[in-house]
Amino acid sequence: MKNVKVLGSGCANCQTTARLIEETARELGVEIELEKVEETARIMSYGVMSTPGVVIDGTVVHAGGVPDRKTIERWLRA
Repeated sequence: MKNVKVLGSGCANCQTTARLIEETARELGVEIELEKVEETARIMSYGVMSTPGVVIDGTVVHAGGVPDRKTIERWLRA
């Protein structure tokens, strides 16, 4: 199971990112634990200055803007 965190204030882009990750994981049959991190101090602790940010298994893989499905698939298959 992959641990996935979506970092952001809860804005529309952050919600879209979380939804895309959930949908893509379900389509691929990959089990994930999804956490939404909205506290500014926790977001900054990852070094992310633009949201949404995505952290998978402790590694920041994305910051700023909504990632596309192909990119999400690559993260989840790695």
